[in-house]
Amino acid sequence: MIHTYFVAGHARLPQGMAAKSVFDTLTITAEIDKKYGVIIEASCTLATEHGRDFIGSLLRGLSLRDGVDYPVQLIEEHYKGKATNALIAAIKDLHTKFEELNA
Repeated sequence: MIHTYFVAGHARLPQGMAAKSVFDTLTITAEIDKKYGVIIEASCTLATEHGRDFIGSLLRGLSLRDGVDYPVQLIEEHYKGKATNALIAAIKDLHTKFEELNA
């Protein structure tokens, strides 16, 4: 039996971003423990591998059962790029989809 969900959250990318030439939207995907809501692994569609790895490590280990405020705070405090608002919107969308699975 699989004890995780694979959930994706989406948001529009701002103009002028490198990833915009490949994607119109930014996606954050996460493998999430069903029981505790902990993000086991996360990734996103930022243009650089370094950016994708950074967001993954920032979100790994957080529980979505605790809400979305802390993940948003971490993004605001630690990510200093053009995609900040898109990342926040995507994590909020991912959180909403996770909550719908547990309603």
